[in-house]
Amino acid sequence: MNTNETNEPVRLGIVGCGAILPAYVEGLRIYPQVRIEACADLDVTRARARADEFGIPRALAVEDLLSDPAVDLVVNLTVPKAHAAVNRAALEAGKHVYVEKPLALDPASAADLLVLASARGLRLGCAPDTFLGGGIQTARRLIDEGAIGRPVAATACFANHGHEHWHPNPHFYYERGGGPMFDMGPYYLTALLEFLGPCASVSGAVGRAGDTRTIESQPRAGQTIPVETPTHYAGTLEFHGGAIASVLMSFDIWGHHQPMLEVHGTKGSLAVPDPNRFDGVVRIKRGRASDWEPVESTHRTDIGRGSGVADMACALREGRPHRASGERAAHVVEIMAAFEASAHERRHVKLSTAPARPTPLAPGLPPGRLD
Repeated sequence: MNTNETNEPVRLGIVGCGAILPAYVEGLRIYPQVRIEACADLDVTRARARADEFGIPRALAVEDLLSDPAVDLVVNLTVPKAHAAVNRAALEAGKHVYVEKPLALDPASAADLLVLASARGLRLGCAPDTFLGGGIQTARRLIDEGAIGRPVAATACFANHGHEHWHPNPHFYYERGGGPMFDMGPYYLTALLEFLGPCASVSGAVGRAGDTRTIESQPRAGQTIPVETPTHYAGTLEFHGGAIASVLMSFDIWGHHQPMLEVHGTKGSLAVPDPNRFDGVVRIKRGRASDWEPVESTHRTDIGRGSGVADMACALREGRPHRASGERAAHVVEIMAAFEASAHERRHVKLSTAPARPTPLAPGLPPGRLD
């Protein structure tokens, strides 16, 4: 199907039927621009169960979904270490691809995917798409309108003691490509890029509290898993626009009082809600004399995961760039990898990528609309 010349929905095939699948299926329901045709998993039995659970027409083996002519766009929801390989296989099969974060586990693999997509004339998109929600879009609108003046500083903080107390299979959080940076960092870094534009350099330090973790959740409670990735990251980002951001991402902290995300400018400051959600209240402090005050959301807060997929489908129809782009996702991968490179090499790491900010969403859009 030539998606540039039809009003038919873009047909989706989902690869990976794990814990994140329900959020995508539910989030995509409001968008008439897409239709889920099939799902696939290495465990075909699990794919069949998910298809029955969510009314997905067909459950397939992964290779069958990738070769299916009724699938236009592959939504890759596999575990992080499989992202690059599945992305490549889908692109080589002639499918557009949207993948859960991260795009890949290293900058070279991310760059190779962009080259392949471009050579095949295909779209490559990547989560997170939470920046399309009312919280982040309202904050961006305030920044673009000059409500806090020129942005000069920002802080981003995610800190807890890991996911082994709730996730049924938490081992991948501690494999290469896991840890707090590759797991949660994309939400915070994507929000910072939405506000401040591309990052120029990174200075970072990394560590980990231990070499093993004990699973507390069922069905594997009591099992010990190795820790193969840093579990604490701290550092500084310098942006091309001049702003400097302090970033903390940790699985080693039991509790804290740090704000999640703030942006500070020459005329005021913004407190931004959780970038892992689409909703939340933005608060502004306008200069020295004012108190913090809430700002009414200018954008929808009732959308969910999959909105980036729907935006990509709209972009295919309209011939415009999609917002959750592979280029920005590759920039995020380069930033995340730079923390470890900086820590190990004891230097500032200059970045080679610098994608432009996407076009903001228009305020006041009705349900199911992204333009």
